[in-house]
This record gives sequence, C-alpha cells and structure tokens, in this order.
Amino acid sequence: MEFYETEEEQLDALKRWWKENGQSTIIGLIVGVAIILGWNYWQGHKKAQAEQASALYGQLIQAISTDKKDSAEKIAERIQEQYAKTEYSAYSALLLAKLKVQQGDLNKAKTLLTTISLESNKELSNVAKIRLVRLMLANGEYEQGLALINDVDPATSSSFSGNYDELVGDLYVALDRLDQARTSYQKALENGYKSPLLQIKIDDLTALEKVAAQNSDSGK
Repeated sequence: MEFYETEEEQLDALKRWWKENGQSTIIGLIVGVAIILGWNYWQGHKKAQAEQASALYGQLIQAISTDKKDSAEKIAERIQEQYAKTEYSAYSALLLAKLKVQQGDLNKAKTLLTTISLESNKELSNVAKIRLVRLMLANGEYEQGLALINDVDPATSSSFSGNYDELVGDLYVALDRLDQARTSYQKALENGYKSPLLQIKIDDLTALEKVAAQNSDSGK
C-alpha cells in the first residue's frame, strides 16, 4: 500500500489513476446502467404483453361461451399473431383447434395441434398430442396415432402415461387387435389411471372377445 506525505502527492496519484483507469470506469458504469435499464424495460415489456394477451384471452373465452364462433376465431388468431411469445398463444390455439373440429375443418385443427405439440412447455405439448391422437382416432388414422404415441418421450410425459395407455387401447380396438387393447387398458389401470370409461371399455372388450369366439366356433 502506498502512503503519501502531502495532499499534493495524493492529488497527483489520483490524477495518475484517473488517467489510467478513468475511461474504463466510465464505460463500465455506462454499460452497467444500460444493462439495468434494458433488463427493466424488457421485464416491463413482457409484463405488458402478458397482461394484454390475458385480456384478449378473456374475450376469447367469452366469445366461445356465447357461441360467437367468428369473433372467437379472430381473437384467437390475433393472440397468436401479436402475442406469440406468451403462453396465451398456445392456450388460444388449443381452443381454436377445438373450434375447428366443431366446424369440420380437421386439417386446420391438426395443423394447430401439431404446432402446439412442439411447444417447449411439456404439459401443453402433451395435451396437444393427446388431442391430436384423438382426432386421428376419429378420422380413422389408427396407425398414425400409434406412431405418434410411440414417439412420445416417457421422461417428459410421465403424468400423462395413463392417457396414452388408454388411447393406445382405443386404437388397438379400432384395429381389431383386442389382446393388445386389453393389455393397454390393464396397464393404465395398474398404473392408477382414473378414467370413468376405462372399466366400461374393458367390459365391452370382453363382450367383443366373446362374440369373436362364438363367430369362430360357428365357422368351424
């Protein structure tokens, strides 16, 4: 540590330090302030975007509840265009996909659900995949539905495993692969999945198997 005997020496030392470090100190302060201001602006912008998207989403729910389909579609599309980086974009797309199914526009519904299925939000992604598979089931695309479920990452879908097992069972029933359907339904039950229709499906499956067995015996 340096010691200075006079104030003049201290002043000279301060001048030398400022000459050597003053510019970098000023630049550092400017950069630091800019970062803080930029961060505060970004956080404020994100908050404002979320609030605006939330307000529009409320209007979307209201339009759907009052059966104003045209208004609902326009609001949903506006949310996706103007607030694509908010969670409300995906939520509105889910509602719009449901609306498109009701209107018979299955291709648009599939496109929307496929896009949401790629979301980084794993909960939304799985919800979209489940709805997409149900749409495939209703549309007779059984093998495509099985392929989609087969590609689901178990590590990011554990809380939805029962939904997928039940859907696999539904797809196998549609394909008349009853043994595999039963296995999938039983797997869902064993894993504690609660579905009001699951036991009914298993009972119906037993009835189908009995009919198949009778037909087989009569054909001998």
